[in-house]
Amino acid sequence: MSESDVQEIDQEQDLAGLENEDDLALVARMREGREQLVEEIRKVIVGQDSVVEELLIALFSGGHCLVTGVPGLAKTLLIKTVADILQLNFSRIQFTPDLMPSDVVGAEIVEEDAGHRRLVFVKGPIFTNILLADEINRTPPKTQSSLLEAMEERQVTAAGVTHQMSDPFFVLATQNPIEQDGTYPLPEAQLDRFMFKIELGYLSEAEEVEVVSSTTRVIDRTVAHPLSGEDILAFQRVARQVPAAKSVVEYAVRLVHATRPQSDRAPEYVNDWVSWGAGIRASQNLILAGKVRALLQGRFNVAYSDIKALAPSVLRHRIILNFHAEAERITPDELVRRLLNDVPQEIAS
Repeated sequence: MSESDVQEIDQEQDLAGLENEDDLALVARMREGREQLVEEIRKVIVGQDSVVEELLIALFSGGHCLVTGVPGLAKTLLIKTVADILQLNFSRIQFTPDLMPSDVVGAEIVEEDAGHRRLVFVKGPIFTNILLADEINRTPPKTQSSLLEAMEERQVTAAGVTHQMSDPFFVLATQNPIEQDGTYPLPEAQLDRFMFKIELGYLSEAEEVEVVSSTTRVIDRTVAHPLSGEDILAFQRVARQVPAAKSVVEYAVRLVHATRPQSDRAPEYVNDWVSWGAGIRASQNLILAGKVRALLQGRFNVAYSDIKALAPSVLRHRIILNFHAEAERITPDELVRRLLNDVPQEIAS
């Protein structure tokens, strides 16, 4: 089955997971809401269209994002703007070397009432809808790991008591890739919980002129609120109903398997350059994000093109290169580019 065949599945099969008018209306609302969100974001953020697109795909998928870029590219402003537009509860944690896990998740304190003392759990800033973990790599792994349970299970366990997170819940983290002093690499388990690692590049000269012009004069940056948290939860639900052809799922899994030097599907250069490849969350995220991307592009089925477009952001932080790759100046993005060229969409029967 070719890519065009997958994209042109007949209408009856196309809508197999979206059978009622309410779901179809919700899909239309998702597309309209995306356009409105982008319009509002552009009131504050100049350029970075692909970054905004992937960030919204992650939001509509229920995934977390790690945003990487040099200082001054509006990483923090972008995330705060999204929270403002959605009118969700927002917390910002500035990660520092002396930050403790209790500063993130909360702690028990002694409360006295009528002569009686009892322990009361005071929730930390993680109990919110959108958590901005600013410069997450500036805190030791001990504190970074306090996010693990919340990011995966949407809950926090403290003193043997489990506390549920609010819905929706997103962790949007930033880090500076060029500054190494006083930073701590994120553990692989932490990285794997991010659906995307999004890399921000420098703006074009024309975009930078627009930024400088708009930020050096008085300008109204008030944003509208076209979507709510309830809308986001509804989008997450309807996205999971989008069908994905078996051949497309097999391609996503085959691509992820090819990143692992232990796999018989791995090309020789993967065995030479990679210490560890991506795990099963990568395959799951490729398909789930592909479903959202398909809906936003007006399709009701996942295509090979969705997997290929999302592969760099899903895989780049899940591939651990060895010193041979570093010596040859091979990056995870270069490796993914080669795999997209070499891994076949279908296996001949």
